[in-house]
Amino acid sequence: MKKPKVFITRQLPKEAEEHIAKYCDYEIWNEEVRANYDDVLEKSSDIDGLLLALISIDENLLNHAPNLKVVSNFSVGYNNFDIDAMKKHGVIGTNTAGSLDNTVADFIVGLLIATGRRIPEFDRYVKAGKWRKEVSIPYGKDITGSSVGIIGMGRIGEKVARRLRLGFDLDVNYYNRSRKPKIEEELGVNYLEFDSLLKESDYVIIMTPLTDETYHLMGEREFGLMKEDAIFINASRGEVVDEKALIKALEKDQILRAGLDVFENEPVDKDNPLLKMDNVIALPHMAPTTKQTRDNMMTIAAKNLVQALTGEEPDNLIPEFK
Repeated sequence: MKKPKVFITRQLPKEAEEHIAKYCDYEIWNEEVRANYDDVLEKSSDIDGLLLALISIDENLLNHAPNLKVVSNFSVGYNNFDIDAMKKHGVIGTNTAGSLDNTVADFIVGLLIATGRRIPEFDRYVKAGKWRKEVSIPYGKDITGSSVGIIGMGRIGEKVARRLRLGFDLDVNYYNRSRKPKIEEELGVNYLEFDSLLKESDYVIIMTPLTDETYHLMGEREFGLMKEDAIFINASRGEVVDEKALIKALEKDQILRAGLDVFENEPVDKDNPLLKMDNVIALPHMAPTTKQTRDNMMTIAAKNLVQALTGEEPDNLIPEFK
């Protein structure tokens, strides 16, 4: 029997490639520059499956891929999918749901500590040949004994809360569209309404997905509610924050510091004022980027692809296609 043909836009770990090779004829993009939309379009005329990330799957591409049956996204999110167009063409989509949870939760806790205790800033002083007693710089902010407010208690939010409650014995509050009584009882976290959480928290961590409702969820009004010595952490989606409002809040000392792994526009513009502020840690959207996690995601994506092409329902079929 003829094997289905697939195109893969990233290098795979050995285990994942061997799994695909067992069931599919495949081509892997080997150029140094990552494959883009046009590259996928060029390869799409006779493929049955795609394994990719970030590249848009739209009506135009689907019209050029008459044999396409499945797109396996090498990511948890799938904002790159035009769901209606895919359904129209009989193409299903999969993702790697759950694969990032622990890695991202670890990272968020690390970012909170690094921002609160000003670790990168002190690192720069030492590497510049200075020492703490030689310069006048403010102290860091305690972690233990502080109050943390988590906006969005999904899978990752829950794992962050668990680390902070059990590891640091912090006072953890959360806001979510729906309450989580089981988590409240198990971890001893408290539900607060949105405004109350902002007013009472020493650290505010935003963990919401990007939707029409969460776009610019944090704006001028919201930053104005926070404590003057509060620290804001965002490793979810850049667009949930109105960056102009965040810049203004930091410049006017409405809040103390911010730790950011995401921005409204990525890659972030080199002239973005946030990159010039000593009270901001700016990172390149790296929360999920460990080798172990990336390899695991690729292996999950490969398995999803093969399952779909061999007649099984993929383990990580996106809910809209069920």
